[in-house]
Parts: sequence; C-alpha cells; structure tokens
Amino acid sequence: MEGCIFCKIATNEIASLKIAEDEVHLAFLDINPLSPGHTLVMTKEHFEKFEEIPEERIVGFMSFLQRCVRAVGKGTGADGLNVLVNSGKAAGQLIPHAHFHIIPRFSGDPLQKAFNHNRGKYPAGKDKEYAEKIRGEYEKAK
Repeated sequence: MEGCIFCKIATNEIASLKIAEDEVHLAFLDINPLSPGHTLVMTKEHFEKFEEIPEERIVGFMSFLQRCVRAVGKGTGADGLNVLVNSGKAAGQLIPHAHFHIIPRFSGDPLQKAFNHNRGKYPAGKDKEYAEKIRGEYEKAK
C-alpha cells in the first residue's frame, strides 16, 4: 500500500535491521524496542490487520514466526518472550500493516508491571453471553 512504512521497509525503500527474510515474510528489529532484541515479523504483502491475511497464507506465516521466536529467544538469552499482535488502533496497533511483536523478557524487567496488570471479572452471566456470541461468529467463519 502506498505510504505504508512497513511496505517501504519490505521493498528496501526504508532501511531496517533485518533478522530474517524469505519471499513473502520479513522480520526486523523494532526501532523503538520495549526490550533489547524486540523484533517485528510481518508479511511483505500489505494487510492492515492480522485477521485480513488469507487463510492459505497463515501456516507459512506462523512457521516463519515460530523460527523467529526461537531465534530471538536464543539470540538474546531471554528468560521468556511475549509474542503478540495488536489488531486495530484501539488495541494499540500503531502501523496499519499486520505484524507480530516478539518481545524478549528478563526476570524482574520493568515490563512485568505493564503485562501483569489487574484483570477484571465478568458480571454474572456475561461470560456465557460473550462465549455464545463469539462461538456463533466462529461457526459463521467456517
């Protein structure tokens, strides 16, 4: 997509510190890392959100992502990793190009407060209501 910074990284119009690459995927270091080795993994083809990536492309993407996760873990010596996708602005997606974050984590790091935030509880019966709605949407998507 014209103007997309990640598309420009994929075509080498903008430089990046590449970690891994094949014909359709790219992994590179985040320029604003949450921790050393924070890596972004994406498809070279533009899809705004993860759920827009065609189903037939997901297996290859997940395989590439898994290899990158292993490499980041071993390469940084991390005690753990967060592997996550922000899908949509409200979820914190800053660049409208589907991508995963691989965030190396270390015991006692300052991110623990952010990731171990207070969790809520469902009001009585709302959990079943949400489960039913989501299950119905899943069935429609088959």
